[in-house]
Amino acid sequence: MKMQLIDTHCHLYLDAFAGDIKSVIERASDEGVEQFLLPAIDSTELDNLLNLEQQWPKKCFAMMGLHPCSVKESYQEELALVKDWLTRRPFIAIGEIGLDYYWDKTFILEQQEAFNLQIDWALQYEKPIVIHSRNSVADCISIVKQHQRGKLHGIFHCFSDDISSAEKIMDLGFYMGIGGVLTYKNSGLAEVVKYIPLEYIVLETDAPYLTPVPFRGKRNESSYLKYIAAKLAEVKNITVEEVAAVTTANAQKIFGI
Repeated sequence: MKMQLIDTHCHLYLDAFAGDIKSVIERASDEGVEQFLLPAIDSTELDNLLNLEQQWPKKCFAMMGLHPCSVKESYQEELALVKDWLTRRPFIAIGEIGLDYYWDKTFILEQQEAFNLQIDWALQYEKPIVIHSRNSVADCISIVKQHQRGKLHGIFHCFSDDISSAEKIMDLGFYMGIGGVLTYKNSGLAEVVKYIPLEYIVLETDAPYLTPVPFRGKRNESSYLKYIAAKLAEVKNITVEEVAAVTTANAQKIFGI
């Protein structure tokens, strides 16, 4: 029986896949990846995101949110658009939202404002949140903690921090998205993941980014999720079938799919 996997975070609607998206989804399906969760970025990619979901119903599921790297001068207009879409139809989650202190620190206060506001909307609509926390894990944990009254849930996407952060995330009832970074020899993530219970992990590619070994440096795609699952099985000294079963069940629980 083929493994069932869910790519909980992939940007398959970007131009990187414009020429061969059908093949990308078919290759993933051949490897057991049957569902693709699509985080929003901002208004420039919204049409592509919604069109892909419409093209592949019951396979592709759209999130709604404003990515922290898109919090710029016009962030208020972007947030108004997110709010409007949330009133129009259901989405699988609010994401990808959070903080990014790596690329540009000009709009840190605005990023924090946008993050807080979108968490409020997630609570209002009873949706999970998918958190981007590059170079900002401590602040993201702190903000989530301020809102956590037992109802807030979701994923710290692309987790690559230390065990102390992992413990704080688990204490909040949140999960960690593990992707291609796990396969990078010098990332140190394998040593941390060893101590994170499988019950708090979901799998993701972040395609087209963060391609796992052995394809590092090339375009990432959802069919490569199997390499992340295999590495996680190796780190945990369990079967890849167990990794698939537990992480898929986790994703189904979080997103209600």
